[in-house]
Amino acid sequence: MQTQNNFDIIVASLQDETDIQQKFDEYSTLMAYFRCAIMEVQTKFNVLNEEFSLQHDRNPINSIHSRLKSIESISRKLKSRDIPFTLSNIEKNLSDVAGIRVICSFTSDVYLLAKALLKQDDITLVSIKDYIKNPKPNGYRSLHLIVNVPIFLVHEKKIMTVEIQLRTIAMDSWAALEHQLKYKKDNEFTEEMTEELYRCAKISADLDMRMDNLKSSVYEEAAEYNLDEYENKIII
Repeated sequence: MQTQNNFDIIVASLQDETDIQQKFDEYSTLMAYFRCAIMEVQTKFNVLNEEFSLQHDRNPINSIHSRLKSIESISRKLKSRDIPFTLSNIEKNLSDVAGIRVICSFTSDVYLLAKALLKQDDITLVSIKDYIKNPKPNGYRSLHLIVNVPIFLVHEKKIMTVEIQLRTIAMDSWAALEHQLKYKKDNEFTEEMTEELYRCAKISADLDMRMDNLKSSVYEEAAEYNLDEYENKIII
């Protein structure tokens, strides 16, 4: 059923239906490249987690989740921007087709891992949005990175874009519950509910700060929360 839905969307995007199968195969190949990019970045984080465990006897990463944007979501996003559905437009205009979410134990670990990743010479920073230092109005906190990473194929190297979200367990729990509550079907989310969610976000932020302070005492690790040095390295 999912394959048929993908096929139907590609068919609807074509002017000439004689190359339907070819376009479908090309789309499938592009998605395979994005999956490879996810695996590359995920492996990098797993290596960093293993190295840190050996050096400091603890793991900064609690879990890693990945997702590939569905063709329905890709189609809607391009349409909302009045951009035709083509493979080149997907690569040029969408930076979140491939996504990775890294759940960290502590806020300082978010920045530690981000810095370690961005120091790698095959990673190029495209953009950075620090919603931890500057939370969204609703209280949402997370560190968002858009990076370019190479994947090595049999006959070529391709540069692919991956969106990375790094957050603590508390940040992730709040975000998941906020989405579950706010977007429940047939339910009006009131201003009072919005304010209560924001208060919960503040409590979550206070918890992260307190846990980081405890971690600094237990492990004697200095906490760092600054990525300003990378803001000048963003490419357009």
